[in-house]
Amino acid sequence: MAANMYRVGDYVYFENSSSNPLLIRRIEELNKTANGNVEAKVVCFYRRRDISSTLIALADKHARELEEEMENSEMADLPEKQKHQLRHRELFLSRQLESLPATHIRGKCCVTLLNETEALKSYLDREDAFFYSLVYDPQQKTLLADKGEIRIGNKYQADITDLLKEDEEDGRDLAKLEERVWDPNSSLTEKQIDQFLVVARSVGTFARALDCSSSVRQPSLHMSAAAASRDITLFHAMDTLHANGYDMTRAIAALVPQGGPVLCRDEMEEWSASEANLFEEALEKYGKDFTDIQQDFLPWKSLTSIIEYYYMWKTTDRYVQQKRLKAAEAESKLKQVYIPNYNKPNPNQLSNNVKPALLNGAAGAGVPGPPGSGQTPGLGRACESCYTSSSYQWYSWGPPNMQCRLCASCWTYWKKYGGLKMPTRLDGERPGPNRNSTSPHGLPLRHSGSPKFAVKTRQAFYLQTTGLTRVARRLCQDIIRPRYMARHPYLPVNTAAIKAECALRLPDKPKKLLQHKPIDRKPLESVVRYLEAHPRPSKPEPLTHGGSISTGSLTPIKSSPILNNGSPTILGKRTYEQHNGLDGTKSKALTPQWDIMAKRVGDAGRPLASLQDEVHELD
Repeated sequence: MAANMYRVGDYVYFENSSSNPLLIRRIEELNKTANGNVEAKVVCFYRRRDISSTLIALADKHARELEEEMENSEMADLPEKQKHQLRHRELFLSRQLESLPATHIRGKCCVTLLNETEALKSYLDREDAFFYSLVYDPQQKTLLADKGEIRIGNKYQADITDLLKEDEEDGRDLAKLEERVWDPNSSLTEKQIDQFLVVARSVGTFARALDCSSSVRQPSLHMSAAAASRDITLFHAMDTLHANGYDMTRAIAALVPQGGPVLCRDEMEEWSASEANLFEEALEKYGKDFTDIQQDFLPWKSLTSIIEYYYMWKTTDRYVQQKRLKAAEAESKLKQVYIPNYNKPNPNQLSNNVKPALLNGAAGAGVPGPPGSGQTPGLGRACESCYTSSSYQWYSWGPPNMQCRLCASCWTYWKKYGGLKMPTRLDGERPGPNRNSTSPHGLPLRHSGSPKFAVKTRQAFYLQTTGLTRVARRLCQDIIRPRYMARHPYLPVNTAAIKAECALRLPDKPKKLLQHKPIDRKPLESVVRYLEAHPRPSKPEPLTHGGSISTGSLTPIKSSPILNNGSPTILGKRTYEQHNGLDGTKSKALTPQWDIMAKRVGDAGRPLASLQDEVHELD
């Protein structure tokens, strides 16, 4: 029951696609919509696979610099497999908020800020554990270091001197270390100091009445008096009194110099109403991240001015009203929500009851795999991640043309961590036993390991088969179905079943295959003379009804270019002679054939006896 209760602040998995990895989010709010559904307002976390390779290089550089600063070589000492899996545990925090249906929650996880006190390997030892150290901005496409880390070192902490013993004098010159701004042992009494502060407030109120900008912001007298009673006026009065040696006459004269009364204003008075509204909007979005507030909302204000305004703004009635309003909204919102376990089947599940027509090679007599292989009949591919051949459930994974699949354990790892336990050909890092060295049909490839060459290649390759494979093609044609496979090149072939069937059928065949009878082929000149003696009969002219048509007035139809095998070229623009650099001219190598054709036309009136002699000579 507690595992299915989700509260504000929990890190959870969200599913937005049946084939993609789960999203990692932090719940900020739980709201009930008008139709009764529950929506979660969440903070987005991004994986390494979600950001560009340029930013990934920057993140790796930051990690190396952090290791050098901490003098920690733990990452370099890890094996390659653990390094690969540790990259799946790294996340990137963002300031982006989005609303997702609460019914898409698929479980809880743990996300922590990376610190030097925790070993990286500890994340691999725990399930559903992630870490982050950088902040990703999806709009600006930038990575920044998170401000939440504790900075330790000489750059950030002061050196504390040893405690002085009793009756030990401090040899330092205190005048250079500090400056006195108020003397509590002065000759003035508390009543005289309060009277001077009242005079200072009155001067401040009069100064605001003379200032044009102040009269616009604070048109009433009581608002000017309230502004004159703020701390900035009192601080100025006490500094003036201390600077004049606590002489009341000289201090009052300093409050009203020759040019007029001195006006002291703090950040609350300097800021306009529109700037105050921008600050409240920025505070709602970024919280107390004053650097982002300055960059995105108030670039014309200094960082000191923004921080001073924030702490003064917290003393106003505006802050109290907003705090009460947020507390009332929090009371009306949901504190937690119950989400039952998601038990619907995934569309990527592969059926274990494979029909014979689906996988070629299993249509024989249900031939099992080789002994000790543990391979399911009809399934020739292993898991793309752990290379196992047996699993209670399989899932399709990767591009459809590559027909990769994952076992149940690796599929769960893929959904949670956004990667595979071991690198594959899609990562381009490590070859596997049944992927880079063989094609989907179990045959060797020249360019292995790259999906680009597996799908389409511009380079020629030589496909060499063994003698047993050539024999199996003839003995097991009913299982292989070569014509069907030629039209479906991406269907897998169960080579294990074919080899087993070939081993059963091979003893029934003769040990020595029949040799083909050699054929004595005639020379080309004899064939040409034979074709001359047996010309192609002319087609009968079509019968026309009505008047005759003169062929002289017709435009000749351009015949399609013919290759040397007699079929029309698929290029359709250049003839055979143009492809050989002849630009349509008569080739020298074909000159005897052109002469023969001309001779046929010229010898149309030759007697029949001479033609019969040539026929007998050809035979």
